[in-house]
Amino acid sequence: MTRLLLRRSVLLLAVCGLFALAACSQQQSSAPSQANAAKAQAQVEADEANTELQSYRKMLQMKNDEMAADLGQEIVQRFPTSDAAKEVQQTLPAVEQRWKQTSETRRLAALWTYQVGPMEGGTQSTASLYSTSPSGDRAVRLVLRRHTKWGQSVFLFGTGHGFVCKGNCTIQAQFDGKSHPLRAFLPTTGEPAIFIRDDKPFIEAMQKTKRITMNVEMQDGGKQTLVFETGGYDPGKWVSLGKK
Repeated sequence: MTRLLLRRSVLLLAVCGLFALAACSQQQSSAPSQANAAKAQAQVEADEANTELQSYRKMLQMKNDEMAADLGQEIVQRFPTSDAAKEVQQTLPAVEQRWKQTSETRRLAALWTYQVGPMEGGTQSTASLYSTSPSGDRAVRLVLRRHTKWGQSVFLFGTGHGFVCKGNCTIQAQFDGKSHPLRAFLPTTGEPAIFIRDDKPFIEAMQKTKRITMNVEMQDGGKQTLVFETGGYDPGKWVSLGKK
């Protein structure tokens, strides 16, 4: 009986030893596999970064700052420690700054509308934009107008019953933060408008201005501060008209 137990113990130890050797062998064999997998993944990421870098370079050559900025940001975010990211970071700030300026220029230009058409026995050409504050249904429109019969004028066109102005009044305005009072008057025909008396000096000053604010009083809404982002005005798009 004792010999039998001894044989079983020896056999059990041998089996355990075999399992231990197998486990050790498995760990040793898995280590190179994990290292190879990590190396392969790193290569895949490097290849992806390089592919996007080639696209980034191409966008720079094409002077497409919008696409270059998007690609550059993606490379830096996805592959922050790559050589591609290091190269991109040398030019990306300038690309983003250019695209920001271009976007703002386009936004300001899109605020303006230029139209030519018949108007009460003549033809008129207008350049206009809506206030950015107030906006929506309460927005006020700044209009530069040339008419074959009435000549040139500048006016604000609102909603409801229009503006408060007795005879010749003064609109307290600021051009890029600098005080610039404007003489104004109401039309005799009753439209919800108010005309700037000195239209030529206004237009000349406006072309050098990015932001105009005007403090006005509305018949339906009390005092309001109007904000016009005028920096996108293009005088070449406001068509000149000969007098009828």
